[in-house]
Amino acid sequence: MILKIILFIFIIIAIIIIYATTKPDNFRIERRISINAAPEAIFPLINNFHQWMLWSPWEKLDPALERQYSGATEGIGAIYEWKGNKNVGSGRMQIVKSDFPSNIYINLDFFEPFEAKNNAEFTLVSHDQKTEVIWVMSGKNLFISKLMSVFCNMDKMIGKNFEEGLLNLKTNIEKTSAH
Repeated sequence: MILKIILFIFIIIAIIIIYATTKPDNFRIERRISINAAPEAIFPLINNFHQWMLWSPWEKLDPALERQYSGATEGIGAIYEWKGNKNVGSGRMQIVKSDFPSNIYINLDFFEPFEAKNNAEFTLVSHDQKTEVIWVMSGKNLFISKLMSVFCNMDKMIGKNFEEGLLNLKTNIEKTSAH
């Protein structure tokens, strides 16, 4: 009987591993929001890591978050490193391209809880007195990510953080521009 249980467990694990290997090799998470402001008013809050405390959803997950800024103050060469609790982990971001007022590209390296090298991109598109802000994260879907995606939907999990961050950005900008 124990041998059958062990064999059954082994088969289930094998099926999960095989299924995980069928997941895509790359991932892309994208969220967008319309903000009642010009791109020129929004861009500085994204292009300067010091401003992320105003809107980034991860900033609130660890009150004791350790932050270190280096390189340029804003734009190309700006670097933000963080180390926090299990909810935020540790990592490093560096702005590698900054085209005022429409695009910001960031190299995003996670060290904990899992190592990963991803890209983040913010695109700001002006539409009739409003700006559509598009936040994208993309990268390689490593085996651990593929395995995790068998049990949870990473797009929904990370996407809800993007939605919260974009809403925070919208609230902050629209509150500021209303004065």
